[in-house]
Amino acid sequence: MFEVIKQEGHARRGVFTCPHGTVQTPVFMNVGTQGAIKGGVDANDLNEIGCQVELSNTYHLHLRPGDNVVKQLGGLHKFMKWDGPMLTDSGGFQVFSLASLRKIKEEGVTFASHLDGHKIFMGPEESMQIQSNLGSDIAMAFDECVENPSPYDYVKKSCERTTRWLERCIAEHQRLNALPDCVNPEQMLFGINQGGTYKDLRVWHMKRIADLPCDGFAIGGLAVGEPTQTMYDIIDAVEPHMPQDKPRYLMGVGTPSNIIEAVARGVDFFDCVMPARNARHGKLYTWKGTINIKNEKHKLDTRPIDADCDCPFCRSYTRAYLRHLFISGEMLAMRMAVLHNLHFYNELMARIRTALDEGTFEEFRQTYSGVLDRPAQE
Repeated sequence: MFEVIKQEGHARRGVFTCPHGTVQTPVFMNVGTQGAIKGGVDANDLNEIGCQVELSNTYHLHLRPGDNVVKQLGGLHKFMKWDGPMLTDSGGFQVFSLASLRKIKEEGVTFASHLDGHKIFMGPEESMQIQSNLGSDIAMAFDECVENPSPYDYVKKSCERTTRWLERCIAEHQRLNALPDCVNPEQMLFGINQGGTYKDLRVWHMKRIADLPCDGFAIGGLAVGEPTQTMYDIIDAVEPHMPQDKPRYLMGVGTPSNIIEAVARGVDFFDCVMPARNARHGKLYTWKGTINIKNEKHKLDTRPIDADCDCPFCRSYTRAYLRHLFISGEMLAMRMAVLHNLHFYNELMARIRTALDEGTFEEFRQTYSGVLDRPAQE
């Protein structure tokens, strides 16, 4: 399922195999929240820009169109016409972001839909059932994502409950995979490490779940407002206690520099809405840093976004044209910008993998970490 084929320091070059294909790691998963990338990007586009894994949202697809509807239509792969590897999150982050609308019990969480306010209950079993109906290759365990910072005693009790929830997820996941009408009977399950910003709780929780029968493990609850160095310190504390023979996933991260630094600390999988969200507002990534395409200085700029990019936009169009599309409010602006930024992120991962293959990752890190997040000096 997962093999580390090369290592440079803590950084790992691996190969992950799942029902819908083989993934070269480290990898960035492109976020298609409701079965589509925001900005008018479809599954065919994902193939063109080098996407290896698509990620969709359990909570949103449960509300619309309904996971039972998706199951009746053959699963999410068939529904959105994506034939590659797919991960679905557990819905936990979305549930717990509705802080004023939810109530936590041992059984699970009762909360109000953000669409119409109707009451919904979700616990470990319900999350597993929804993800089984969607038929993803990787299902994420249902966990509690606490705010940072939160009181130590609360975070400790939350970790203990998340551990019990993981055990329930494992049991229900195994039951569902054995059903004759299961959409994807080889669906995998990843557990999630929590513990807020408390290193001792993070380590305790990771040790506690490391021996459970999960196919991989994620570090959750970071990149939610804590200082960047705190996030790196938590990864450094947790990584030694994560199984060496299973993939590690840092949830919701992050900037290009965050990714490079987390790879250096032993992380294999990443996802983040940032590249697509920034693109929709005109912030674009290049190998010299970021640019704001809406700026007046690009009005007569005949260069591509990045001369070192072969995304669909950079192959044919100019900065001046993209700026015009944004200023004019054309939908094409968001589509082209999102394609560029996601292509950049996928290319970033490809270059990281090449550097690991060639034993030059530390040189790559010194060259680009910190540079790619700052405004380009042109």
